[in-house]
Amino acid sequence: MTISKVACAAFLLSLGLLGGCGEKFLEEAPVDQITDANFYQTEQDAIQATNAAYSELTKEGQYNLAMWAFDIWADNSVSGGDDGNDAVEYKQLESFSIPSTNIVANRLWGGSFIGVQRANLVLQKVPAITNISAGIKQRCLGEAQFLRAKFYFDLVRAYGDVPLFTAPPASPEAVNIPRTPAAEVYKQIEQDLKDAFANLPASYAGTDLGRATKWAAAGLLAKVYITEGKKPEAAEWARQVISNSGKTMWDNYADNFKVGNENRNEKESLFEVQYVNGRNEYERNNVGSAMNEFFGPRGANQTPGSGYGFNVPEPDFVNGYEAGDTRKAATVWVPGDAFVDGKTQAPRATGSPFGYNVKKWFVGKVNTNIWDSPLNVPVMRLAEVYLILAEAVGPTTEGLEAINKVRRRAFGLPINTPSAARDLTANTPDFTAAVLRERKYELAFEFDRWFDLKRYNGTPYGLIPVMTAQRDFLRTLGIQRAVPTATNLVLPIPQSELDANPGLKQNPGY
Repeated sequence: MTISKVACAAFLLSLGLLGGCGEKFLEEAPVDQITDANFYQTEQDAIQATNAAYSELTKEGQYNLAMWAFDIWADNSVSGGDDGNDAVEYKQLESFSIPSTNIVANRLWGGSFIGVQRANLVLQKVPAITNISAGIKQRCLGEAQFLRAKFYFDLVRAYGDVPLFTAPPASPEAVNIPRTPAAEVYKQIEQDLKDAFANLPASYAGTDLGRATKWAAAGLLAKVYITEGKKPEAAEWARQVISNSGKTMWDNYADNFKVGNENRNEKESLFEVQYVNGRNEYERNNVGSAMNEFFGPRGANQTPGSGYGFNVPEPDFVNGYEAGDTRKAATVWVPGDAFVDGKTQAPRATGSPFGYNVKKWFVGKVNTNIWDSPLNVPVMRLAEVYLILAEAVGPTTEGLEAINKVRRRAFGLPINTPSAARDLTANTPDFTAAVLRERKYELAFEFDRWFDLKRYNGTPYGLIPVMTAQRDFLRTLGIQRAVPTATNLVLPIPQSELDANPGLKQNPGY
């Protein structure tokens, strides 16, 4: 998506930050003369205000810091980094000793609510603009509905009850509202995504590639419903995407994570966070992704800053790949893997005692800037929609074919051709466990694992039993891993929010 530097009215958020003009993507427009009185007048104003809501996705409050935590907080990975105070915010998470000042908890809350309020501004102001085509007005409203739903989906899953804003507060004091029950937040998310589905186009062309489509809304709605345990509704919306979007999966799993394959209307990605390079240096609140550098093998000299080694795969995660699964080579560096400089992945490195690192977001030395990769991050892919359908309908003919398409691709087989060697069958024991396992490896380091474990809380597949089993396994390798309690089914409400808003109450146990 080629979106100019956004322009929007300043807005006071509950963090005490100004929800003013954010930056996004390739071009810049001057913002020093913009006020609420002279903005929201033209079609371009509407587009720029909408772009402002998109811009929060690229920053620390979303995919440039906070979202990384949800593999580390689960059983996929550990924080990594060096042996000192590096990655302390993630070390707090993996130890399940999380203060209310934790950076992840603060950034996710703050960035998501900035995104919410920017979407609210679009929904409030754009309907009154007259100098705008009907199609662009409808599209901007649909994009804002989609983005508000996406931000709230992250918030409600991470914190539980959260304040629900469906319009910009009329005054700074009006942000001080109590938390809304999660069920009401989910109801609003569902409605926003249905409205977005009705308002958004099916595809884009040219410089608009990468904007949210109706199929992004439908896919996300299926994911919302499966998270809520509403399986018939999840199946209904998953079928809509599969049958009507025109999307097909890449034959090669690794093709999902190549810069040259981004924003393809006919291919697998339903929605991507848009990144470009050449604009950042040491900056995670701009337009380049930091994951190439932060996740790169530490000291490997493959990236501009030689790699930081964050988000290190756990040995049990790596060992869990089935033989022949092509996703392993696309996802993880393992000892002996060849680097571009002729060296190889070491069997042991600082922060990675078993020699594993995340490979999925590696792009190499794309330029001399440090935290600045152009690789987009897929938020929803067609493969996940197939897995949602399989989970929703169980080991029926439909459900088995859905999960088996994903498995066949994983093993380099034709996606639509049955495989006696790899297909699951109606006799597969514990189909739910099989689906969750497939999600674990299909979506590894796409920041879903903790959410999957949390939504199965109270079952053998939930966060506490899974992490307890992992702890017991790691002990046999001499590795100590903490175990979560019921407290860790949510993040703490940031202390700065509690101080600013007397209407908020902290989550139990924090």
